Amino acid sequence: MSTPSYRELTLNGLWKNNPGLVQLLGLCPLLGVSNSAVNALGLGLATMLVLTCSNIAVSLVRSVVNTAVRLPAFVMIIAALTTCIELLMQAFTYELYQILGIFIPLITTNCIILGRADGFAAKHKPLVAGYDGLVMGLGFCLVLVVLGSIRELLGTGALFANMQLLLGPLAANWQITLINDYQGFLLAILPPGAFIVLGLLIALKNRIDEQLAARAAAREPKVAAASRRVRVTGVIE
Repeated sequence: MSTPSYRELTLNGLWKNNPGLVQLLGLCPLLGVSNSAVNALGLGLATMLVLTCSNIAVSLVRSVVNTAVRLPAFVMIIAALTTCIELLMQAFTYELYQILGIFIPLITTNCIILGRADGFAAKHKPLVAGYDGLVMGLGFCLVLVVLGSIRELLGTGALFANMQLLLGPLAANWQITLINDYQGFLLAILPPGAFIVLGLLIALKNRIDEQLAARAAAREPKVAAASRRVRVTGVIE
């Protein structure tokens, strides 16, 4: 199998094949904890770390694991890494860990991680596999943070509240109140609000893709005409 370039991996992870907006994988944590920016960022970073490390580990052992036990072996690797992240969060961000609750252990069964381990990391070298995990995890994390920020803003009128739960006392004053005396929009921070906002983000991405495709199609005749003139005259008129 040919190895994709780092540019291709970056575009796939962040835009063309984004786990949250295109593949629609990991929707349970994506929708379950994205009611605020701090919750979304915490789970997004945890998922990104597990995805990157698991891709590297799977790539390292891919040639020595028997095909019959390949998937159980991958799940064991992912579970071990998830446990490490869970223990680190208990030690350093305990209050945020309590808020995220069951969604941290559920990283083990996240379809994004197992899918990239079996579909990509098991077929490529560790450096490429690790980078793929990093950009896929970053793409998922960015969608989480955007979704969480929008829902937090609509629901409470503020942004980046309680960031000290993840980043410590340095972030205690990071809250930005955009609307004073805001009464709140309860739907935005409830599960239905997550579905609505995610649907709007997917629609926006699809619209941007359509516009980019239309612009590319409009440029093709001009490029083809210029190429024909070069072949005939040797210069572009």
